[in-house]
Amino acid sequence: MKLIPVVLFTLAAMAQPPTKSPAKASHVLLTPGAMQWMPAPAATGMPSVVQVSILSGDPFKTGPFVLRLKIPAGGKIAAHWHPTDEHVTVLQGTFAAGMGDKLLETDLHDFPVGSYLLLPKTMHHFAMAKGGEVIVQVHAQGPFVLNYVDPADDPRKK
Repeated sequence: MKLIPVVLFTLAAMAQPPTKSPAKASHVLLTPGAMQWMPAPAATGMPSVVQVSILSGDPFKTGPFVLRLKIPAGGKIAAHWHPTDEHVTVLQGTFAAGMGDKLLETDLHDFPVGSYLLLPKTMHHFAMAKGGEVIVQVHAQGPFVLNYVDPADDPRKK
């Protein structure tokens, strides 16, 4: 008789509808040839010469995202800042970056392939592609917002 309560509890538990398991994130498996490159959307504030490939997430919504930026040789991104931390990994070329309120080539530091940069939120910084086309991978928390230190540098206002 001592087993009856256990058996009844087990049967009662089995009769209950299953609880929903937490939603699982979908996987992303991309080879370089499968990545879709497009001109950076005007909403990003990136210069028109920059191309973007969104690898995961949605940079325009709240939440994590990963994207790649392709910057042509000599391409520049004027001094700006973001409201969230920006993590940058250099995948191709020499990415040059500096900190401050104005893009000054004398203040650029070269970051070769394999380099990693953590640019804390609100830090004023600028960048340039040196010696050829540059590809960097950016991961951050969205929404991705680019605020130019000097509003006159903002391509959205031109």
